[in-house]
This record gives sequence, C-alpha cells and structure tokens, in this order.
Amino acid sequence: MLLKSLEISGFKSFAKKTTLEFTAPISAIVGPNGSGKSNVAEAFRFVLGEQSIKSLRGKRGEDLIFNGGKSLSRLNRASVKLVFDNRSKVFPVDFEEITLERVVHRDSVNEYLLNGSQVRLKDISELLFSAHIGTSGHHIISQGEADRMLTASIKERRAMLEEALGLKVYQVKKEESERKLAKTAENISSVESLRREIAPHIKFLKKQVEKYEKAIALREELSLLYLLYFKIEDEYISSEKVRLHEERKVPENTKQSIAFEIRNIKEVLSKKDEHKKESDEIIDLQMKVSDARAKKENLVRDSGKLEAEVSYISRTIRDEETKSRENDHKTILLSEVGTLKRSIDEYVAESERTEDASTLKSLIVKIKEALGSFIETRASSSVEYEEKIRTLSIEREDKMKEKEKIEIAIGELTKEETELRQKEQNIKADMDRRKDDTFEAEKKMLELMGKEQEIENTLHSIRLEEERLHIVNEEFKRDLHEAGMLIGHEVLRFKETMSGMGTDATMPDMVNRPAQIDRRKEVERKKIRFEEMGGGNGAEIMKEYEDVSARDQFLEKELLDLGESSVSLQTLITDLENRIDTEFKEGLIKINKEFETFFALMFGGGHAALKLVKEEKRRVIDEEEGEETMSGMGTDATMPDMETKEGIEIDVALPHKKTKGLVMLSGGERALTSIALLFAISQVNPPPFVILDETDAALDEANSKKYGDMIERLAAHSGLILITHNRETMSRAGVIYGVTMGSEGFSKLLSIQFEEAVSVAK
Repeated sequence: MLLKSLEISGFKSFAKKTTLEFTAPISAIVGPNGSGKSNVAEAFRFVLGEQSIKSLRGKRGEDLIFNGGKSLSRLNRASVKLVFDNRSKVFPVDFEEITLERVVHRDSVNEYLLNGSQVRLKDISELLFSAHIGTSGHHIISQGEADRMLTASIKERRAMLEEALGLKVYQVKKEESERKLAKTAENISSVESLRREIAPHIKFLKKQVEKYEKAIALREELSLLYLLYFKIEDEYISSEKVRLHEERKVPENTKQSIAFEIRNIKEVLSKKDEHKKESDEIIDLQMKVSDARAKKENLVRDSGKLEAEVSYISRTIRDEETKSRENDHKTILLSEVGTLKRSIDEYVAESERTEDASTLKSLIVKIKEALGSFIETRASSSVEYEEKIRTLSIEREDKMKEKEKIEIAIGELTKEETELRQKEQNIKADMDRRKDDTFEAEKKMLELMGKEQEIENTLHSIRLEEERLHIVNEEFKRDLHEAGMLIGHEVLRFKETMSGMGTDATMPDMVNRPAQIDRRKEVERKKIRFEEMGGGNGAEIMKEYEDVSARDQFLEKELLDLGESSVSLQTLITDLENRIDTEFKEGLIKINKEFETFFALMFGGGHAALKLVKEEKRRVIDEEEGEETMSGMGTDATMPDMETKEGIEIDVALPHKKTKGLVMLSGGERALTSIALLFAISQVNPPPFVILDETDAALDEANSKKYGDMIERLAAHSGLILITHNRETMSRAGVIYGVTMGSEGFSKLLSIQFEEAVSVAK
C-alpha cells in the first residue's frame, strides 16, 4: 500500500485537524448527505495540485477554507497533507516516505511543500507524473463524474489515456521543448535583426578604421623620416659649430698679433714729426674705413637675418597655399549633400503646392540661404588659410622693403669706403714719392693693415656662417617642437631612438645639404597629409570598432548556437512524439484486453473496445461573431484550412441485444461501461490509489456484487478509497471511516473496525 495517510486541517468543512490512515487495500468513507464526505475526495484533488477552483466547488481560493460555525470562528488557512510509502522507489527521490502538502491562505496565496521544504507546483506535478498520478483526475472519480470518460471528446479521452499510461511526463517535456523551440525561433529572429541593425555601423566604422590605420602607417613613416631628419640636422649643426669654432681660432690669434705689431709701428711713426700729419691722416682714414666696414658688416648681418626670415615666411606661405589648395579639393560626405538635397526638395515641394508669389519668393530666399550656409560652412577653413596667407605676405613685403633699405645703406657705405680707400691711396702715393725715412715703417704698417683687413674679411665670413647656422638651429628647434606636438614626445628622443635602432653606420652623408633639404620637403608633404587625416586621432573609433565587431562575432556565435539548439529541440520533439505514439498504441492494446474482460464480467458477455480514430475539421469564420468555429466531418476534403484531430472512440456491443454505440446505452449501462473502462485502465498502469465517489449509486444489487468483485480485483494493484452508501461495497472494505456533522457545523471522523462494519452492512 503506497498511500499511507491523509491529513486535513481547515479545508472546507474539516475545521479541526483530521487524519485518515489507509492501512487496508480498500478503505470506505460513509456518512449522511451533507456531512462532508465528498470533501475528502476534493482534499485529494487539492493537495495533488488542482488549479480549477470550480472543480473544487468554489469561486475563490478562500472558499476552500473553513468559514466558521456555531462554536468555531473562521480560519485563515487550510492545508492538506498526503503521505506515501516510497520504499519501493515509485517516486524518483531518495526518501523512504514522501509527504506532499498544500496550504491556501485567505488572500488565495498557495504554498506547496515536499517533505517540509517549499517547492513549485511544477516540481509537484513532475513528481506525481512519475507515479502515474496526473492532473486529469482519471484516478479520482467524483460524485456525478462516473461516465466522464464516456461523455468526453475523442481528444479528451486520448489525453486521459496518455496520462493513465504514464505518458504525461513525455507530453510535458514535448510541450516544454515546443515552447523552447518557439522561444529559440524568436531569439534567432531577434539576433538576426540585431546583426542587420549593426551591419551598416560596422561598415562605417571599418572605413574609419582603415582611414585610421592609414594615418597610423603614415605616422610611422613620418616618425621615421623625422627621426632621420632630426638626427642628421642635429649632427650637422653640432659639427658646423665645432668647425666654425676651430676656423675662428687662427684668424683671431693672427689678428691679435697684427694689432700688437701695428701698435709698435704707430709708436715709431708718432716720433717722426715731419710725417706725423700724413700718418695721422692715414690712420684717421683707416679708422673711418674700419667704422664704415663695421657698419656695413652689421647691415649685411641684418640683411642676412631678414633674408632668412623672408625665406621662412615664403616656405610657410607655400605650405599654407598647399593646404588651401587641398582644402579646395576636400571631399564632402554624400550624407551632407543628401541632407542639403532633402532640405531643398522640401522647399521645392512646398513651392509646387502654392501659387502665392510672396510664398514662392520666401521659399527662393530659404533655398538661397541653405546653399549659402552650406558653402560658407565648408569654405570657412579656406578663408582662414587665405587670411593667414595674406597676413604672411604683408609681413614678407615689409621684411623685403626693410631689406632693400639696408642694401641701399650698404651700397652707400661701400661707396664711402671706396672713396676713403682712394684718398688713402693718394696719400700713400704722395708718401711714396717723398721716400722719406718712414717709408719702410709705413709700408710695413700698410702691409699689416692689409693683412688685418683680410683677416677681418675671413672673420666676417665666419660670422655670417654663424648667423646662418643660428637661423638653421632656430628652425630645427621649431621643427622639433612641432613634431613633438604632432607625432608624440618619443620623437624628441631621436638620439637614443636612432642609436637603439643601430642606424649610425648607415647614416646618409651630413655634408649633402641638398639631400637634407629634399628630406625636409618630404617631411612637410607627409606632415600635411597626416594632418588632413586627423593626425591619427582614431583610438576611440578603433575601440568602438573592436567592441562592435566583438558584439557581432558574439551574435554570430549565438546565432550558430541557437541554430544547433533548434535542431536539437526539433529532434527531441520528434523522438518524444514517436515514443508517445509507440507506447500509447502498446498501452491501448493492453487496455482493450482488460476492458473486454471487465465489460464481459459486468454484462455477462458482449464486446467493448477503444479505437484510435482521426477526425478532420475545417475552420469556419462566423461573420457575425468574428470567431473561429469548427465544422464537422462531411465537408469538402480539398478545403485548404483543414485540421486533423486524433482521439479515442469507444465501441461497445451488449450481449443478447442489437444495441451498438454509447448513445443507445441506458444510464445504468453507461455507468457499468464507465466502471469497466476505469478499472481496465487502472489494471494496465496501476496508480498508487483510486478514489471512487459514489460511482456505485446507480447499480442494483446484482451489479453491486459484480462491482464489489471488480474492486477487490483492482485492490490487488492500487489502494482504493470508496465513498459510498452501498452496503455491498462497504462489505468489501477493510477500514470504514464515518463522516458526520453535528450542530457545530464542521465535519468529524469516526472509524469502524471491519467486524463492526460487516454487521452494519448485513
């Protein structure tokens, strides 16, 4: 006996805790009408998870809770507890005893407990399915439902048989798999939609990344070119400084020696009174020549500086003109042109809808303003370039004018110097003609002063080169700063970088200045292209592209997984359908065998069988109600909207009668047929218990005895709980529970021993 006990507390009329022990194969529950004995069957339905309050004879959840009586107030909760013996492992859990409990509260909240632990209704249902206890209630026949199997539709009969055969668990798995399959299809559609949405964005980002990668490659080229250029320029400047410093030493030392000799000769000449006047005049002329030369050198130096500045400004103007030309050919995005076109199309469309002259004039002004704004917005950078070029050109003109003034002054000083030298030559000629004693001294003086002039010219050339080198060095510093801002601070460490790259042995010739100038021009060209590409500022675009690509790859993998899952679910559904079909047909053969036996026992012969039939129905739309209805058989078989239902038809033939079919049976015959079918189902796949609520009410005495024999046979496989008024049925019970209801208004339970039950029944 798998069923051990039932405990009812606060459920319907059972106000107080009531326990029924099922120690015998057959237990009977008796009592007068209205005492609440049928509430016991409903307590079974309740604890097994029945969700229809109507089938429990109520409207709301609180209708299942004791509502109070004369001596007891109403309760706030009702609970039913069912205990099974699981030593034979009918239930697939590691407990020797299974306790199922359901609690309902006044707010209709339900709790389900398994061995004291709260679980879900789904967990309870799956556990009961494994023991052939389902929700259709084929094992619980309540009062008035004895012929439910006969009145059911063919589809409902099939569902009842599937549950009785233990196939409900497969049906549940199949339905769950179908839900998962539908959800998987939705997910596949959603993932495909997401991939379609992000595909244009990925395409756009990919183009931006390609542009960024080109900028990075150009940055690498520019960086290497900068490093080489700076390395050569730095070493050139350093070597030139050393060279000029060394070249300056000898002339300066010689100049000091000559100056010393000149001072000595001047002292000798100063003692000759007769030649003092000429000597003073020559010295004065030399001083004037020296002053003129010094002024001319300063002007030449200033002229060189201005020439370098004009050269730098000219190069800057060429760069800006190059940028301006490239800006004039700048590509305008098609999306921007499309936006302008849509705006103009809207104005044109509006003009076509009106004939008002003022409105047309206003629309023309709007189109003009839109075009002007579009051009002005894109031409702003060209205006900036032109303004900058104009400013630089003015500055260059000013420098050139200043240089022209300096060159005029240089020419005047050169003329003055020439005149002074001519005068000096005339005096010297006079002195030569006199050939006095100071001739040699003065000759020596003149030689020394000539040498001094040559040395001064040499030093002047060195100073000009130093000025030129200073300008080169300043440009080098500016280029280095600009490169650091554009490429990064690593370019400032060009010495260490180039040394680490081991390029010293392959360095180009530093003396080859034209090649270095060409290298600088290449740097300028690549720099302009790099700036046009955005200066390599695309790290965020790259990161976004990587993120979006990773998401697309994830969605692609998820789509593949979903596809595999869909195939797996379809295979599982097909396997479950095949298993259900196979086991159902095998079970139907067994049930028919038992049905034939029980039917012959009840009627003394005859024939009864369950047949698997298919019924086709066509969908018909009710034009007035707008609802779908189903027309029966006999419709046009070629109609497109046909639906096939597979179910169970009951075929019976009574002995000694020509009666065939269920519709021709009397009420008693229907009851006997229903009981025979119920017992046949229970014999093939016995549930742990069967509850029969007054299913014998319509039987006469002879049939009651047959009914009693059948329930004894059925009790060999399932525990029977009989709610009955029939004495013959009561006589077969091992334990009889009596249910009474006094004036207090709640049900009470009385147990009667078998011997006493027999005497009462007789």
